[in-house]
Amino acid sequence: MFACIHSSAISNGAALTRFAYNFSPLVEETSSNTVVIDASGCELLFGSAYELANQIAEQAKSLNAEGGLEAKVNVALAENPDAAIHAARFLAGITFVAPNEELTCLGDFPLETLDCSLVGVDEKQAEEIFETFKLWGVRTFRDLAELPLTGVSQRLGPEGTRLQLLACGKTQRHLRLKQSSPVFASSIELEHAIAELEPLSFILARLLNQICASLHSYALATNELLVKMQLEDLSVHERKLVLPYPMRDHKVFLKLLLLDIEMHPPQAAVIMVSIDCEPVKPRVLQNGLFIPLAPAPDKLELTLARLAKLVGEQNIGSPVLLDTHRPDAFSMNRFVLNVKEHRKRSSKRQSAIGNRQYLGFRMFRPPVRAVVELSNGLPKQISAWGKQRSVYGKVVNLAGPWRTSGDWWRDDWARDEWDVALESNREQLAVYRIYRELNSGNWFIEGNYD
Repeated sequence: MFACIHSSAISNGAALTRFAYNFSPLVEETSSNTVVIDASGCELLFGSAYELANQIAEQAKSLNAEGGLEAKVNVALAENPDAAIHAARFLAGITFVAPNEELTCLGDFPLETLDCSLVGVDEKQAEEIFETFKLWGVRTFRDLAELPLTGVSQRLGPEGTRLQLLACGKTQRHLRLKQSSPVFASSIELEHAIAELEPLSFILARLLNQICASLHSYALATNELLVKMQLEDLSVHERKLVLPYPMRDHKVFLKLLLLDIEMHPPQAAVIMVSIDCEPVKPRVLQNGLFIPLAPAPDKLELTLARLAKLVGEQNIGSPVLLDTHRPDAFSMNRFVLNVKEHRKRSSKRQSAIGNRQYLGFRMFRPPVRAVVELSNGLPKQISAWGKQRSVYGKVVNLAGPWRTSGDWWRDDWARDEWDVALESNREQLAVYRIYRELNSGNWFIEGNYD
């Protein structure tokens, strides 16, 4: 048994399809205002076919918020889906087409209302066939059904035969099922408010199991989880979990969420929880035979989450230099691995890079206190002794000073910097960076160049 739902007041096929899913999981979206459902087996849930049709018509009149369409619909029940489609389109209300009595219901329909697309006949070819039918005096479905099948087949070919079977309501086909869009979200409304983490973990585990099952069924993963918790005071507590690696392991997700909630607990008891994820393609790697195995991404992420709980999120990540000249100015950002495509470079490019020389700088931590002799305001002799190193010698070359504070918009300059070359012995020179604090007038050696 098939049930067709049609409404001329609805032009949104997606809304009509969602409405049809309330009654059967097997839905064909025939057009923007017509859908067909397979009602076989629905008697156990909705009763007889008449009760199903009445319930569809009543539910369609209800509000959208209540799962309705806010419109009247025509409902037709038939053993053949094409017969149900024609009956719902041109007969108002609820129609039941009895088996082997299709022409009793459809026989008087004009031949122009025959939907040739249901049997795969091209529109231009159907127009030529309809012109032939008019010349023969065929005006209705019954007239076409009474023609001899052999004669129609000989003169009009298989297309004419399919159109005649369509008019008789005797076509045999399966529904072209409308696949529902995948849903990678889950929510639950709690009967009692939860204020402790342990009972909340059972709720999160249930929702994550459903989401990961959906991801597995579509061979997808996710790198972003959005958790929304509605609290007793009607506020919403949101947490966003961004993963550097696409995963779909519900156990890892649960541990990461629990660690995050422990660091950012909600301010009141929870009455509703929803989890939404962003599906992406899983990352596939082919490891080489002689390449050592790297740490598992999920275990590394759990380790980082535990460290963040212990030392604070601001102290875990990848150091990023700030846009300033202040010494040792950096911030900690979340580590994200940017995978770049490796391209083969030409031998010329490699040789050019190989011949290039770079000058490295080694920082002294802490800076070494120094005594600097000046001549006409320029350093001439430097002496410094520390616990780990000592620097002394005559300045043979220098560059500077550079007066810096670290921030270009500030006027209170903090120090003068110099790069000096010291003649430590007769064979080689050593290059150092020194600076003088303007407030105290003290000299320091910040590091040396290799």
